Amino acid sequence: MATTYNRKSGRNSDGTFAKGNPGKPHGSRHKATQATLALIDGEGEALTRKAIDMALAGDSVALRLCLERLAPPKKDAPLRFHLPAMDGAESAAAAMGAILASVAKGDLTPSEAGALAGIVEGYRKTLELTELEARIRAREEQHQYA
Repeated sequence: MATTYNRKSGRNSDGTFAKGNPGKPHGSRHKATQATLALIDGEGEALTRKAIDMALAGDSVALRLCLERLAPPKKDAPLRFHLPAMDGAESAAAAMGAILASVAKGDLTPSEAGALAGIVEGYRKTLELTELEARIRAREEQHQYA
């Protein structure tokens, strides 16, 4: 079945946008969002004051809202963790072992350990690629002079 193009909507008969039609412009907003923003335009200060007053009166939801704006949850923080020095594949394995042991002891969370393991894995891949490149270069030099 061939798809047909509807000029008015800019869509094909299967509902997808036609080639060359990206849809709404980047950053455009839904009509409901625009209407809501128009309603509260200029009322930000009064709404903020009301939320603070409700929080001070003991409204736990308003209190949580205010506190989340004052001190948002941390997304990332430096870790206090001794990662063994890495100078080869064996030391990368030792580093992974240290990460695993720290999770088992409760010194690192699983998500922190996952981030550290990703760093160690990136290092290991870099080592592997460097070693392969050196081996290929040596082989090429052998064949060039042979």
